[in-house]
Amino acid sequence: MIRYIRRAAVLCLLLLVALLVNAARVQVIEATSLDKNPANRRLVIDRYDEPRGDILAGGGPVTGSQDTGEQLRYERTYPQGPLYAPVTGYASQTYGTSLIENAEDSILSGASSLLTRIPFWNDLSRTQRPGGNVVTTIKPSMQQAAFSGLNNRRGAVAAIEPSTGRILALVSSPSYDPGLLSGTGKQVTDAWTRLNGSSVQPMLNRAIRQTYPPGSAFKIVTAAAALEAGVVTDVDAPTGTPDPYVLPGTSTTLPNEAKGCGNASLAYAIQWSCNTVMAHLGVQVGMPGMLDVVDRFGFNDRGLTIPSGVAASNFDSRMTVDQLALSSIGQFDTAATPLQMAMVAAAVANGGDIRRPFLVDRVTTSDGHTVSRHSRKSYHRAMSPSTAQQLQQLMVDAVEEGTGAKAGIDGARVGGKTGTAQHGMGNSGTPYAWFISWAQGDRAARPAVAVAVVVEEAAAVRGEISGGGSAAPIARAVMEAALRD
Repeated sequence: MIRYIRRAAVLCLLLLVALLVNAARVQVIEATSLDKNPANRRLVIDRYDEPRGDILAGGGPVTGSQDTGEQLRYERTYPQGPLYAPVTGYASQTYGTSLIENAEDSILSGASSLLTRIPFWNDLSRTQRPGGNVVTTIKPSMQQAAFSGLNNRRGAVAAIEPSTGRILALVSSPSYDPGLLSGTGKQVTDAWTRLNGSSVQPMLNRAIRQTYPPGSAFKIVTAAAALEAGVVTDVDAPTGTPDPYVLPGTSTTLPNEAKGCGNASLAYAIQWSCNTVMAHLGVQVGMPGMLDVVDRFGFNDRGLTIPSGVAASNFDSRMTVDQLALSSIGQFDTAATPLQMAMVAAAVANGGDIRRPFLVDRVTTSDGHTVSRHSRKSYHRAMSPSTAQQLQQLMVDAVEEGTGAKAGIDGARVGGKTGTAQHGMGNSGTPYAWFISWAQGDRAARPAVAVAVVVEEAAAVRGEISGGGSAAPIARAVMEAALRD
C-alpha cells in the first residue's frame, strides 16, 4: 500500500512540475507574443484604466482626461482643442496617437522607465504607473495671436526663439477638435471620416507637414549665398542685372512687380523684392554654392524632428540654369514648411547660427518632478556673423522703408521679408502670401522671436494678395505678443 502511495505522490509531483513549467512558459517565454496578440484586450484595458498624463503650455495643461465609466475607462479631453491641435495631435482609443501624443506616448501613458526610480520595474512588476506630463515650449499668448490672426483661413504660423530654438507658436488653420476622436463608437468613426474627407484638410498640420513654394521670402537664402560666395561684396553696389532679364537658355522674360530693378543693388532688391536681381545672383552663385547654403539652412533634411517628424523642405540638386534662376526666387520646385522659413529668419536674427528647433522642454512625473530635459543644440551654421549682420539690416530696411511696412512695431527693431508665391499649372493657382520676420525689443540684448506666416488665401482676389498685406499683420501680432511676455 505504501508503495502505491509513493508512486501516486511522485506522479502528483511530476504533474505539479509540469504545471509550473507550463506556467513559466506562458508567463515568461510566450509573454511578449501574447501581449501582441490582437485578441488580447487586457493591455488595452490597462492602458485606459488610468488618466493619461497632461501636455502643458505656459505652465497650464492643454489636455485632460474624463472618466467614462466604460471598460476603456479614461478618454482624452482637449479644453482648447483647435487652438493646440497642431501641437498635441490626438490620442484616440480607436485611431491611436499623433504628434506629441504619439512622440511622447510612453511618458503620457506611464509606460516609460523614466517615471520609476527602479530601472525596468514596470516591466518586472507589470504595474501601470500614473502617466507623466510633457511641458512644451509654447507661449499661449503667441499661440492665440497666431490662431486669431489666421481667423480660420488656410495657412500656418511658426515662431521660434532664435537664441535657443524653442518653438513658441505652432498653428495650422483651419484646425479641428482632437477630442472628437478620443473614444470609440459611431460618433468617433463618423468624425474621422468627416475630417479626413474635408476639402480644407483640417487634420493636416500645415506648419510642419505641408510644404509650399516660398516665393520671395526665399530671397533671404539667395542673398546669404551671394554674400557667402563673394558674388556680392557691397550690398549697395549695382549687381549688373539687366532689365528685362531673360532666363538663361530660354526666351522667357522674368517679370518684376517692383520698379527700378534694372542693375539694382542687393539692398534695393531685398527692400522692394526684385525677382530679376535675385534670379541673376542665384545663377552667379551657381548650383554648388546654392546647394551648400540651402543645406546649411536645413533644406533637404529628411531627419528633422521636434519631436514629431517634420516634412523635408526641398531645393532640387539637379537643375538647368533657368530652373536654378527660378529656384533662387523660391519658385520652380523649391518648397518649404513654415517651420523651415521661421528657421531662415532665426538664422539671420541669431548671427547665422540656427539652433535645433524643439517643442518639448521637459517631461515630468505626475507630481511634477522633472525626469528629462531637452538639451539645446546648434543645428547648422547657416552663414557667417558678418553676412547675418548685413541681412539683418536689409530686412530692417524692408520693414521700415519697403514692402514689409505692416510688420513695424513701435519700440522694437523688426526685420522682415515678404513673399508672394505662384503655384499650380501655369501659375494658375491663387498665390500664397508669405512673411518671415524677427523682432528685438529696443532694450533687449538679442531678438526675441523669429516668425514665418503663410496664408493660402483661397477666397482672395488674386491681384490683392501679397505677403505684406495678408501675412505681415499676423506676424506683427505674434511678435508683439512675444515682446510683451
